[in-house]
Amino acid sequence: MRLDKFLKVSRLIKRRTVANEVSDMGRVSVNGQSAKPSKQIKEGDVIEIVYANRTVRAKVLRVPENNVSVQEAPTLYQLIE
Repeated sequence: MRLDKFLKVSRLIKRRTVANEVSDMGRVSVNGQSAKPSKQIKEGDVIEIVYANRTVRAKVLRVPENNVSVQEAPTLYQLIE
C-alpha cells in the first residue's frame, strides 16, 4: 500500500491530499529515510511524521487491503514514544 493511502486509512493524517503535501515537503520518513507519497509500506516499517510542534512515530503492525472502519484504524499501527 502506498504511504499516502496508509496515512489516510490509518487516520494518522485525515486526508490523502494532506498526506501527499506533507510527504512532498519532506516531513514524513520511513525507517529513517525521507519518503515520497508513492513509497510502498509493509509491516514492520516505522513511519515518522514531523508536525510544527511535535513528532509522531508509529510502527506499522498491519497493512489492510482496503479501507477500514474508524474503530479498526488504531489497530494498524503502534505509537512509539
